[in-house]
Amino acid sequence: MPTVKAGRHWPTKDRKSAVILRDSPNHQEVSGLYWRSTLWAATELPADNTIEGDRAADVVEREPAGNGIFFRADEIPPNMKDTQKRTQLLQELNKEVQEKYPPTPADLDRDPSMHRTDTCDMFTVAYGEVHLVTDTDEILLKPGDTAVVQGVNHG
Repeated sequence: MPTVKAGRHWPTKDRKSAVILRDSPNHQEVSGLYWRSTLWAATELPADNTIEGDRAADVVEREPAGNGIFFRADEIPPNMKDTQKRTQLLQELNKEVQEKYPPTPADLDRDPSMHRTDTCDMFTVAYGEVHLVTDTDEILLKPGDTAVVQGVNHG
C-alpha cells in the first residue's frame, strides 16, 4: 500500500510555519480490503490551531466525535472474490472502528461495505476506479470524480 508523503504544518512559537511531520504515523489496513491513513483530526470546529502535536496519531474511529473533523487518505483495492470472507472482515472492521449504525441484513445484501455515519463524507478519486453504492443505485467514479455523502448509507 502507499506511503503517505504529505507534510503537516503547525506554526512555531513565534508564528512561523514549519513542516514537523513528513509521513503519516497513523494508518490502518486489512490486506486485500482497505488501507487508510488519518492525516489530520480535530475535535472542534472551527479548529483550534493553538493545540500542538499530531492530533491524528491515535485516531481509529470511523467518524469524529462532536463537532470534529478527520482528513484521510484511503485506498480501496478490487473486491475480494470470496464475498463471505469480505463480509466477515468488514463486520470485524465495523466493530474496530466503533460503527454507530451496524449494517442491516438488507444493507449487507446490497453490498458488504455498506455503512452509515452522521458525518458529511467528501472524497475525490485520485487514481483507479471505485463504485459508490447507495440504497437506490450505484455509480462508477473515475479519477477526478468527487462525491459528497451526507449522513446516509453508502458503500
